This record gives sequence, structure tokens and C-alpha cells, in this order.
Amino acid sequence: MTPHNNAAKGDYADAVLLPGDPLRAKWIAETFLDKPKLVNSVRNCLGYTGEFNGKRVSVQATGMGQPSLGIYVHELIKVYGVKTLIRVGTCGGLTTRVKVRDLVLAQAATTDSAIVRDAFPGFAFAPVADYGLLSAAASKAAAAGMACHVGNMLSSDIFYRPNGFADYKALAEAGVLGVEMECATLYLLAARLNARALTVCTMTDCLVTHQEIDAGARQSSLVDMARLALEVAVDA
Repeated sequence: MTPHNNAAKGDYADAVLLPGDPLRAKWIAETFLDKPKLVNSVRNCLGYTGEFNGKRVSVQATGMGQPSLGIYVHELIKVYGVKTLIRVGTCGGLTTRVKVRDLVLAQAATTDSAIVRDAFPGFAFAPVADYGLLSAAASKAAAAGMACHVGNMLSSDIFYRPNGFADYKALAEAGVLGVEMECATLYLLAARLNARALTVCTMTDCLVTHQEIDAGARQSSLVDMARLALEVAVDA
């Protein structure tokens, strides 16, 4: 046990899905897993373990932002021995090529976070996805006919930018597809702690066109993302 997690050793599967929202963790567990069991409830950051396609898998909420995610990912790997971590979240779109409800697989993560900046003094570390997980997710998404994009993601510590999309314009022109708040630290910790990681996001609001989906529609639109991530997790 840790100050943030009351699960016992062995309660987590080798592969864990990481939504930010605790209620999304609950929804994934109750919607997709057979025999889901609540294994963590500290601070209501809920964690569950169950089975998907006959294989053991877990889901653990991480809260919002890279500092919060960093706590849970560090403990999952170092304390509970988790080997594969797949973030399932939402992102804002930075290009008209990505439509609302499309999936984005983060091949790499650009960031403004000091967590990554200060990780290796003297070097600008490039946080990237595990290629095997990324390749599997892209192949499974294509086979299922999902609208899916692979590319660079921005992990920002700032949600409300003073100038909105204007602050992201140069990054968008350099091919960054979307913005969220966790991916870069996930990839950094996976690299440092010898684990595998991938981020799969559903684009829910476009900062260019201002199209968005409401809170109710967001949950139904996450079905493809959750199912894809679970299929990759149990096959990892």
C-alpha cells in the first residue's frame, strides 16, 4: 500500500488502462470488464481489476495533469509491478484534419512541463510511445474502420491559455495533432522505469473550428477508445 493506493500486492494486472476521471474508470470497468473488482478507492481515485476477452486487466484513474498522473504511474510500476500502461483520455484538436470523435494515438509528446524538462539536465528528452503498443493500436483501429490519427501530442500544464489557439499555432504548423495534460510524463516514467506506455485520446473539442461534443455524448464516443485500448492491453 502507498499513501495514494490501498490495493494489495497482486491486485493489479500487468496491463492497466489510465483514464484521468475516476468515474470514467468506473464506467470502463462496469461496461467492459467481466468480474470487475474495486482495488483502490483512496481519495476516490478509483482502480479496478477484471477480465477482458478472458484475460486479466486493470483500470486506474490518475486525476488531472502530469503531477497527479506521475504519482500513480510511479507507484503502479515500482510498487505493483505493472508492465504496460495505456492512457485513455480526451484531447483538444489542433488541426482540421482531426474531427471530433476521431482517435489520436500519441506517437510522441511535446510538453511545457518542468517534469520532463528537468528529468535529464543538459538534455531535451523526447518522450515517445512504445512502438509495439502503438503499432498494434494503429493496426487494430484500421481493421475496425475507426477514424484514427497517429502523431505528436502536446501535454500542457496550462488548461486556460491566455490567447487560446494562437498560443498553439506554431506547434500545429509543425504537425502537433492535439493537446491534453498527461502523456509526456507517462512516456517519461515508462522510459525511466522500464515499462511500456501508449496514449490513446478521443478528440472532443477542436480549437480551430470550435466544434465540440457535450458531456453526455463524450461518454458514448469513448466506447471505441476504451475497447481499442483494452484489446491492445490484453494482447500486449
